[in-house]
Order: sequence, then C-alpha cells, then structure tokens
Amino acid sequence: MKKNILYILSFLLISSFSFAQQTPAPKQTKDFAIVGATAHIGDGTVIENSIIVVSNGKITTIGPEASTPLTRQAMDIIDAKGKHVYPGFIVANGTLGLVEVDAVKASNDLSEMGTYNPHIRSIIAYNSESKVIESMRPNGVLLGQVVPRGGRISGTSTVVQYDAWNWQDAAIKLDDGIHINWPNSFRRGRPWRGEDPGLKPNKDYAKQVKELNAYFNESKSYNKGSKSESHLPYEAMAGLFDGSKHLYINADDEKAITDAVNFAKAQGVSKITIVGAYQAGNITEFLKENKVSVFLRRVHSRPELEDDDYDLPYKLAKKLVDAGILVALEPSGQMERMNSRNLPFYAGTTVAHGLTKEQALQLITQNPAKIMGIDDAYGTLEVGKSATLFISEGDALDMRTNILTKAFIDGRDLSLETHQTELWKRYANKPSQVD
Repeated sequence: MKKNILYILSFLLISSFSFAQQTPAPKQTKDFAIVGATAHIGDGTVIENSIIVVSNGKITTIGPEASTPLTRQAMDIIDAKGKHVYPGFIVANGTLGLVEVDAVKASNDLSEMGTYNPHIRSIIAYNSESKVIESMRPNGVLLGQVVPRGGRISGTSTVVQYDAWNWQDAAIKLDDGIHINWPNSFRRGRPWRGEDPGLKPNKDYAKQVKELNAYFNESKSYNKGSKSESHLPYEAMAGLFDGSKHLYINADDEKAITDAVNFAKAQGVSKITIVGAYQAGNITEFLKENKVSVFLRRVHSRPELEDDDYDLPYKLAKKLVDAGILVALEPSGQMERMNSRNLPFYAGTTVAHGLTKEQALQLITQNPAKIMGIDDAYGTLEVGKSATLFISEGDALDMRTNILTKAFIDGRDLSLETHQTELWKRYANKPSQVD
C-alpha cells in the first residue's frame, strides 16, 4: 500500500514538473545586438537592415546597419537578416491572470461583490504563473493591463509584463486607472421573462446616472475634507480628480458615450478612455474635441444592429484613426483571455480594411502605452527605452508568418516554450496507427 502511494506521489510530482510554468528569465548580464532585421519602431517608422544594441535591459543604439557603428567583440550578436523586430504587443483592458479555469470557482478572481468598488486592486489577485499567460508570449504579446470586472465601478487596474515570479515583479505601473460600467441607455428584452427581445429604452437610466454622479460627488467631498475617518473606496477615487489616475468607461452606444464623456468632464476628470466604443464612429468630432481616447472592442466580431454595415467591426479602427483619435485594440468578450493571443491578428484585420501595417502596429504598441502612461519606457523601439521586443520570421500581424525566434522583456531572454508547445511536439510524432 505504501509503495503504491509513493508511486502515485512520484507520478504527480513528475507531471507537475513536466507541465509547470516556465521559470522567469534571468536579468541580462551581457550586452547583445540584433543585426540585419527590419525594425518596426512602433511609431510608424521602419528601419531596414537595422542594428539594435541592448545593455542592462535598455536599448542603447538603434539605426541602419550601414551607418551605425558596432563593436562586435564586446557583445553577443544575434543575426536576424531577413527577419523582423517589433516592440512587445500590449493587451489593453485584459483579464489575464485573474482566471485560470472558468469552470473552477476557486481560480476565478475576476470581480468583487458590490456595486461601487474603486478600491479593489486587480493586481493583488494576479496570478503570474498562469498557463494562459505563458501561451501569449509565442505570439509577441508581452505586456498587458489587468482589469477587474463587474459592478458599476469595477475597481483599479495595473499594467504588467508577462514574465515574472509574482505580482510584485510583474507590475510596471501600479493602479493606473479606475474602470466603470456606464449604465446602458438601451437594453434588450428578456424573452425568458416574456419580454420582447428587441432593444428598448432603459427606464432606470436617469436614476442610475444620478446615483453614479452622487458617488463621484461624495468621493470628491471626502477627499477635500479632513478625512477623520478612513473610507477606502473614496480614497481610491482621489487619483481621478488630481490627474494621477485614468478613467476607463465601458460604453458602446452613441448616447452612452456622449453622456459618459460629459459626465467625466463635469466631474473634473482629465484622462478619459472609452472602452468598447461600438458607435464611436458616429461621434468622432466630439471625441476628438474632448481629447478622449478609445479602447476598441474586439475586431473579430459581428455587427450588432440590423442596419449596421456587415464589416463595421473590421473598419471602425480606420475611421477613428483617420479622425485623429488615439485608438488601441482590446480583446474583451467571450473567451477574452484565450483570445488575447490573437491581438496581433486583430490588428492585421484592420490592415485588410484600410490601415497601413505600421498604423495597425501602433494600435497594439505605441497607442496603448500612451493611454496607460507607460510610453516613457515601452511601446516603441527607441534609445533609452526598455528592450521589450521580439524577433519574428515574418510579418507579426499575419498568423501565417508570426513565428517568433526570440523574445525579450527588459532585455531578459524569454523562453518561448509553453504547455501548448510541449503538447504539440508530443503529438506531432504520434504514430498514425497504434498496434
């Protein structure tokens, strides 16, 4: 009996090692240079036959090979001729690390009970060893925003990098913004209650907006007062009024977006991003005038209304970009965590519907970095910025040629092995016939 138990324990231990999360890469100790690749800077610039030198986790040199001096003896050389170098892709409005298995309640830290939760910090629940996160890196997705869900005010997000021992190591920008779900001005009927399933006005809309307005006013009054008694939710709201935090508002229809922006402006909030923004194309001038950025809902989706263009979700990014609005792509929706790996291919679809490849690249590199306030270190390949980048055999926005050979976060050489690649190798050699 004891022998059987030992066998079982040994098997479980070996299995856990076989499918464990990849160990985070060690800190860079030697300078290296990537030579000969086409460098996509992330700001619309492309450098053919480039040289990129990395030291202490930062880019120290970048330029054309013909005019950029290089002391080859002092560093490792990565020959990338015929390949492409990109900044690490950034997931906006993501939930990676908050849920491992949807059907297992104990692994779900997506939302908190209650309606107003600005003090709930998503980073505390972030699981840096998630196998789902590990599977992002082979597609070039190296950074992301960890966002809570639920309630009227969901909580506070944090920006992380996807190769860390724990949440403290992962965090790039703590508590970057607060996320709210704007009341729906229209809603669909609930047929299971005998209602007409079509769209109809939300009778409680005005009441719900009034309640949200009251909460903001109370928070503002508290933060201006003596604070003799601590109130964590109100304290968490302070950053919206002093400009240190961003306000992310989930809103889709034209009226909701307009009302939400006017509300935020009236409350003195300066940093505003609309998340989802399905009908933002109808009010581009309004958004531009108010300097409102957009996290655009998943590109690979269907039109919502009968009279919408069949390709509206595909071409909306171009319409907003052409109007001069700062736009980033986000993966929310069904299976959003798994679909975060498809972020570069969402950008690729916008190319097929009007944007240039470099404009599309900005939607998942420079633009989200600007909106989240991390563009001083991430989002583009520039001297002095973090060496968070990857080398691809071909066009990284095309699923046929997005084949990574190297990836780095802060100059650390990442493993591109995952549970999925291990299984692929295992079953690629499976015999066609089993005796």
